[in-house]
Amino acid sequence: MDIFMKAWSYFAANILMKPAFLIGFIVLLGYMLLKKPFYESVAGFLKATVGYLILSVGSGGLVNNFRPILVGLKERFNLDAMVIDPYFGQNAVTAGIEIEFGKTFSDTMILLLIAFVMNILLVRFKKYTKLRAVFTTGNVQVQQAATAFWLLLFCFPDLGRVEILVIMGVVLGCYWAVGSNLTVGICQDLTEGAGFAIAHQQMFGVYIFARLAEKTKSKNSRRLEDIKFPGFLSMFNENMVSTSILMLIFFSVIMVVLGQDYLIGAGFMAEGQSFFFYILETSLYFAVYLAILQLGVRTFVDELTESFQGISNTLLPGAVPGIDVSASLAFGSSNAVTLGFLFGALGQFLTIILLIVFKSPVIVIAGFIPLFFDNAAIALFANDRGGVRAACIFPFISGILQVVGSALIASFVGLAQYGGYLGMFDWATVWPIFTVLMKYLGFIGVGLVVIILLAIPQLQYRADPKGYFLIVDDYDEYVKQKAATAA
Repeated sequence: MDIFMKAWSYFAANILMKPAFLIGFIVLLGYMLLKKPFYESVAGFLKATVGYLILSVGSGGLVNNFRPILVGLKERFNLDAMVIDPYFGQNAVTAGIEIEFGKTFSDTMILLLIAFVMNILLVRFKKYTKLRAVFTTGNVQVQQAATAFWLLLFCFPDLGRVEILVIMGVVLGCYWAVGSNLTVGICQDLTEGAGFAIAHQQMFGVYIFARLAEKTKSKNSRRLEDIKFPGFLSMFNENMVSTSILMLIFFSVIMVVLGQDYLIGAGFMAEGQSFFFYILETSLYFAVYLAILQLGVRTFVDELTESFQGISNTLLPGAVPGIDVSASLAFGSSNAVTLGFLFGALGQFLTIILLIVFKSPVIVIAGFIPLFFDNAAIALFANDRGGVRAACIFPFISGILQVVGSALIASFVGLAQYGGYLGMFDWATVWPIFTVLMKYLGFIGVGLVVIILLAIPQLQYRADPKGYFLIVDDYDEYVKQKAATAA
């Protein structure tokens, strides 16, 4: 058993929690199952790994460049506030779990194993479960495991180590499988059959708002990419230019509020550096990192799509990989990504102001990761399925829910005092509901959560039994059948 756990811990630490290598090895395995020449399999591994690393540079650059500026608001105005951000949330759990529950988060690898195996088994028996997606974003799994660990200990403080790990592994495994499966159809439509799903922190949010966008679509609804601006406004037809201008306006306001003296004192700016050109450069890096992210996606997605056929034809029939939400941002309209970020920020900031005005016991500071990755993806899918209006309205609503939901759940379970909460859409909406059910109904609540999750793919299947599996197995044929039905 020790040998097995050591092997699993090595795999989890070096591959599972490093998505670039996990995607690379999935591509390698897929090509080997397709009986491709060894040199082609290795080339696919390298291209997929490098592509994902490029994506990581883009998404990491966005986070590292802009998170400190937003978090700086907390320090600048001496706010006793909680930051909604996955890394702040993970640090809060680490800081408080021993104090609150007398435990340490040392069983991460075992938890990941139970949840990952649960996810794979649910997909393997898709004939019965109707589940098609395997969650492969390991760094996100660790963040979620930390928060779920706290939530379950809050609900069941007297449970033993084994019982907690098993319950948490089953619930998380179901959430990973069901959440990523929700996004299969909308991802296939957005990417025209690229063959992946979202495996991140806003899977329910992206799906719900994509479906709401369909319902609110009117005859006059137009997508951003269908709008051509005349005259001097034509510069907004170029995604990179429009992104740069909008981000310059947005971050100019924040950095002027922070003030030049604070930025110098906090080490953001160098002494004597031009304030104007610092703002300009920082804002333009948003467009730079977004372009890098999109390049990374284009580099590895084709390899992943082709190679995963080997896995879906043999080991996990009809399955698709669930990958980082960043991958979706290379499709559709880049302007939708920018609009989603801006309107999500508007929703968050207005709600935070209301918390301060009404003297909420928990004050929230916006974190860049929920602010961007949740709301950009929501806008992207909303624009694709409902047009510009949907791309503005739904990220705004999401921003409100992220702040209100995070403040309520973090206060309820006692995480707010440790300075952070995961804060992304599903964990500000879906997981608070799960927590209340488990806290007040005990093991019946756990059963209800699992039943609710596993019922979702059944309902999806019933809504479209002919196209449900076809959209993964043969997207072109699915499109033909859909067109024939609509005619």
